[in-house]
Amino acid sequence: MTTQVIILNGGSSSGKSGIVRCLQAVLTGPWLALGTDTLVDAMPAAMQASDSGIGFAPDGEVSVGPEFRALEAAWIEGVAAMARAGARVVVDEVFLGGADSQRRWQQALGELRVLWVGVRCDGAVAAGREVARGDRIIGMALSQAEPVHQGVVYDLEVDTTHTESMECARTIAAHVG
Repeated sequence: MTTQVIILNGGSSSGKSGIVRCLQAVLTGPWLALGTDTLVDAMPAAMQASDSGIGFAPDGEVSVGPEFRALEAAWIEGVAAMARAGARVVVDEVFLGGADSQRRWQQALGELRVLWVGVRCDGAVAAGREVARGDRIIGMALSQAEPVHQGVVYDLEVDTTHTESMECARTIAAHVG
């Protein structure tokens, strides 16, 4: 059975987005790229100022409330529906809840063939990238570097600390059935 969905999980500034772009270049056929940033960008701005939505603390800590979870659940089901309809999808995700986040995806994806990929990066390196990007709250990368992986089971892990996105993408592509 061929891989229908690739889930990349890693902290902010770990290199997931670069890997996704490279995967789209090296994988056979078209793959849609979707990510947690896609979901957050699609939400009303008011949800970023509400306890029931998503909040970003000055130290980079991210908190989510019930309205965010409800929209996230619908979004995950939508991604799964696209894959069931024949689209191949690469998801750029941040499992803020570690294993609980993975379980939400597993439940929605059900019988679909999924390749679970952990994208690791040394926290200090990710923090440097965060500063260079200029579009993230300082501290987010360091606070997420390890917790997003806690209890998560992967088929494959890559480490972007010293490895370029294209090399990581080729490693992942070699595992796509």
